[in-house]
Amino acid sequence: MNTIIHKAEQRGQAEHGWLHARHSFSFAEYYNAERMGFGKLRVINDDIIDPGAGFDTHGHDNMEIVTVPLSGTLQHQDSMGHTQVIQPGEVQHMSAGSGIRHSEYNHSQSEPLNLLQIWVLPKERDITPSYTQKEFDTSERQNQWQLLVSPGAEDGAIGINQEAWFLRGDFAAGQQGHYRLHQPEHGVYLFVIDGAVDVADTALSRRDAVGLTGFTEFELTAQQDSQLLLIEVPM
Repeated sequence: MNTIIHKAEQRGQAEHGWLHARHSFSFAEYYNAERMGFGKLRVINDDIIDPGAGFDTHGHDNMEIVTVPLSGTLQHQDSMGHTQVIQPGEVQHMSAGSGIRHSEYNHSQSEPLNLLQIWVLPKERDITPSYTQKEFDTSERQNQWQLLVSPGAEDGAIGINQEAWFLRGDFAAGQQGHYRLHQPEHGVYLFVIDGAVDVADTALSRRDAVGLTGFTEFELTAQQDSQLLLIEVPM
């Protein structure tokens, strides 16, 4: 098994007054030639957005964009006519395809919003853009993996235009988590939202991450109560 360790404090940083961002990979003004992505995974931004602030209307194309609110509420509007509010426990997905314009704001005027914004390169280019938003029962990820996003939208997951799988797991201290790859040539990027885990002889804590390749299955052990995001992508 091959590992790439990304410690929380080694991430890129951006402070824009209303936006406090940490970049796992090169993004906007942050550039690191060794951090250009992990396989088809291109972006993980850990954003804190001040009350009432947000991203004005802007465009994307040929990118799969998954947003996971961690705390606070997100206000979404797009060129397909969607106007939505997204809460923690929900997941938002856009296939930008041939082109989409959207805005994302903190819906609250008093509380900050923390979200993970994740970009994955698409399998097919210039498809018809689409938007999906879905609520997931958080009890179904207690000490197990809960499927959020998949290419076939199986088991109630959100469909994505790539051979990619997103899963969340909340593991109590002392519990183990097992994962087996869908495709042997894929890799896994494991992001610790909170807590502490041991995986592949590596200790990870809050906002640390590890990229894993050259394996078919692995196990992790939670050293503390931990919230995890796992992303399997082609390399």
